[in-house]
Amino acid sequence: MIALSLAEIAAVVGGQTYDIPDPAVQVTGPVVIDSRQVKDGSLFAAFVGERVDGHDFARAVVDAGAVAVLASRPVGVPAIVVADVQTALGALARHVVERLGATLVALTGSAGKTSTKDLIAQVLRSKAPTVFTPGSFNNEIGLPLTALSATEQTRFLVLEMGARGIGHIRYLTELTPPRIGLVLNVGTAHIGEFGGREQIAQAKGELVEGLPEDGAAILNADDPLVRAMASRTKARVILFGESDEADVRAENVRLTESGQPSFSLRTPSGCSDVTMRLYGEHHVSNALAAAAVAHELGMSADEIAGALSEAGTLSRWRMEVTERPDGVTVVNDAYNANPESMRAALRALAAMGRGRRTWAVLGQMAELGDEALAEHDAVGRLAVRLNVSKLVAVGGREASWLQLGAYNEGSWGEESVHVSDAQAAVDLLRSELRPGDVVLVKASRSVGLERVALALLDSGVEGEVAAR
Repeated sequence: MIALSLAEIAAVVGGQTYDIPDPAVQVTGPVVIDSRQVKDGSLFAAFVGERVDGHDFARAVVDAGAVAVLASRPVGVPAIVVADVQTALGALARHVVERLGATLVALTGSAGKTSTKDLIAQVLRSKAPTVFTPGSFNNEIGLPLTALSATEQTRFLVLEMGARGIGHIRYLTELTPPRIGLVLNVGTAHIGEFGGREQIAQAKGELVEGLPEDGAAILNADDPLVRAMASRTKARVILFGESDEADVRAENVRLTESGQPSFSLRTPSGCSDVTMRLYGEHHVSNALAAAAVAHELGMSADEIAGALSEAGTLSRWRMEVTERPDGVTVVNDAYNANPESMRAALRALAAMGRGRRTWAVLGQMAELGDEALAEHDAVGRLAVRLNVSKLVAVGGREASWLQLGAYNEGSWGEESVHVSDAQAAVDLLRSELRPGDVVLVKASRSVGLERVALALLDSGVEGEVAAR
């Protein structure tokens, strides 16, 4: 974080200082909420969780080098006490980004947010110092923590924004007002909480409503619900996609033999060829979104294409491709899942598996509400249509719907199996995998299916799946 004294911080957040000998002492380290991440000069924000109260760690974090604690009650060590720690954290983030003068880029969407955020960050940091959301740290706590990690050298701040209801993204844009707002797509992720795609579009569009007149709204030309958001912003609109009307678009899209997308990138400043290191055609749209942001910030087509071609995976368990010594390829995409990302991952598996046996180890897609049965059934059917060699459906009711969809799609009963848990999936795969096979592992985060991928990659393990 930029250096601020405890007195300055207290004034910004409207807090009272307790047990602080010298209010002029500065916070020079990171703002953290995990006591294990404290470094010299840190400010520790004490949140009260379901099982852990951060206030209980006040003495330990100060002993570890924290300058003070941002708390909701006195804790016997240097502290700034506020009525609500989350609100105070947001106020501090707003103050810091206003002081910085960095360009704020915010993005949202139903699928692909984290992968696209990682691409944007890698392209922009080839131009100037860039800070970006780690992993999916995209809520009312994670977003201000990311903003507070920026320094005086930061020129671009890339923030992923998630939402679980109307008003969430509006709140985040008030904490960290972006100049560039990107909306990727409107899908069915969390549809059970929102109630429908129109409600999801309403929530996602709050991002462009918060942009200034001299800002830029970057919208997916290929998604009608996103494209319609142009009427909800006073900012200049830039379209990306494969549509002929897109300002930033892809032409001659194809996949390499290994399933990596290659295309011609066309921007208003020129055209250049891209061959990505990532896997799956769905990354073309993500790359175009990143390219549109970079073009808006003054990068040439050649610069953008070069950076996109070098970009890799920054966030764990998202299409992580690892080849074992025996030739088995494991694709760990188990961080999360929704119908759109599940379909994209299956198509990527099919492309990677040309001439090889393919396995789709799939689990529940959460928060789909009344659409859950139909969506799981549809994914099972798609696996058959893509000629996936074998579907392993892992878990309870939703997994049975995956298998049922595959079974009902055709005479494929012997090629799909329903197992109870991750350990059963590992046991099955260990007994049946052959050199050259490709295994995709994917489910919602709550399922913890990454344990299957990790066990398959732990070549010396023959015992139980470890709890990781």
